[in-house]
Amino acid sequence: MILHVQYQDDHYDYVGPGILEKLLKDEYVRRFYRPSEKRWVDIVHDPIRGIGGDYGGPERRKNPPGARVRTSSITV
Repeated sequence: MILHVQYQDDHYDYVGPGILEKLLKDEYVRRFYRPSEKRWVDIVHDPIRGIGGDYGGPERRKNPPGARVRTSSITV
């Protein structure tokens, strides 16, 4: 999906999601258009998934000790 962005210098562009994430992290983007909500998202005032915040809970993305790891049964 290609997203419409507005940079801090007021220029507009179209970028892919991976590029948008990097631009947001480096604070180059002022706002971007979120098609699912049919509106512009202001990075200062609107919530943005995956940006900032600290999670103090347990790590859920890694396999806990003793967990079974799924492997493929396909052989080449």
